[in-house]
Amino acid sequence: MTPEEWHAWFTVQAGWTRQTRLWLYRQAGLGHARTILEVGCGTGVITAELSRLSPARVVGLDCDPTMLAFARRQGDGAAYVLGDAHILPFSDESFDSTVCHYLLLWLADPLRGVQEMARVTCPGGWLLACAEPDYGGRIDHPPELAVLGRLQAESLRRQGADPEIGRRLGELFTAAGLQATVGTMAGQWRLPDVPDAGFEAEWRMREHDLAGLVAADELRRLRALDRQALTEGRRILYVPTLYA
Repeated sequence: MTPEEWHAWFTVQAGWTRQTRLWLYRQAGLGHARTILEVGCGTGVITAELSRLSPARVVGLDCDPTMLAFARRQGDGAAYVLGDAHILPFSDESFDSTVCHYLLLWLADPLRGVQEMARVTCPGGWLLACAEPDYGGRIDHPPELAVLGRLQAESLRRQGADPEIGRRLGELFTAAGLQATVGTMAGQWRLPDVPDAGFEAEWRMREHDLAGLVAADELRRLRALDRQALTEGRRILYVPTLYA
């Protein structure tokens, strides 16, 4: 996928969690922060949002130089740094608050990632894990689509991710010596609905993830079933997403 396609997908993801994220920002007082770090910033969707919402100096970090090059071209006023979430290239207590969004599931050692984010955050500051999924509690309806949840969880595991990381957030934060509050985002569906840009972006990512795992004709069949269920108001897709 191109950086533009990844950016479109990250924008869709950010839309799912926006209301919870804004609530977390208010709880953390990010509007008064002087320095904010986003770890695993990708193409800069959340970093740019933080720049718009806060007068702070905002820094985005990612290990993918192609993603960072795209983010820098957006001119959002943030600084973008190449680095590894397991070994953050910053001094202790460098940021008032540190944020991540769909990051910990991808880390080889998520506890180390949380410890590093805590290390670079000032005492009394905030560390926000805004969204981490738990595919173990995924709901797909109608039942014929349940196979999609199992396949996507398997695809994530094959890519090195932990699709059930959400349920571990409290454990990880506590092990890192942090005081944590963990919550689950609510799900909402507009029924009936019609396929939109979000549906298309979701299926582009699904086809990317499942290539080589599912035959192309079976993917087309499942996509058609999904579209029909959505237009008939029967489709429910819910992945429990947790924050801390």
